[in-house]
Amino acid sequence: MYKRKTTVAFKGTPEQEKKLRDMIAKRKDQEGALIPVLQEAQEIYGYLPIEVQYIIAREFKITLEKVYEVVTFYSHFTLNPIGVYNISVCMGTACYVKGAGEILERIERKLNIEAGQITPDGMFSIAESTRCIGACGLAPLVLVNDDIYGQVTPMDVDSILDKYFQECEGQNK
Repeated sequence: MYKRKTTVAFKGTPEQEKKLRDMIAKRKDQEGALIPVLQEAQEIYGYLPIEVQYIIAREFKITLEKVYEVVTFYSHFTLNPIGVYNISVCMGTACYVKGAGEILERIERKLNIEAGQITPDGMFSIAESTRCIGACGLAPLVLVNDDIYGQVTPMDVDSILDKYFQECEGQNK
């Protein structure tokens, strides 16, 4: 069982920062470059921590608030780190009606984190909110990275997560 932790310290590397600064230098004088720079920054780091937003704001000579405003406006940007195993529970109408809320609660209890959080070891995260995935006939759906599980019940959660716990143990050996 994991201990609840709501924040994870930023762990950017010098290589990532160099890549970020080089990319910004190439684009900062281009019209409308902020969003593409944020997209590339998210690819570099996996999310957009405040430390990265600060670098972007300084290099673009705009306020941190402006960068934050853009990041929080667009749903494809994330402020939270993503685990090795990112879990999404479809909350579209068909999935929700068939018990997706209970499935999400079970996952949260098992990992001892809430949606939008990551486990302290960085192995698991739960997506903040996932709308219709487009496979309503398989409702309710759970995704773990690219693995799709259909017609999931709360009782299935343990066996689904156990597969990834075992992979974690294998990686740590």
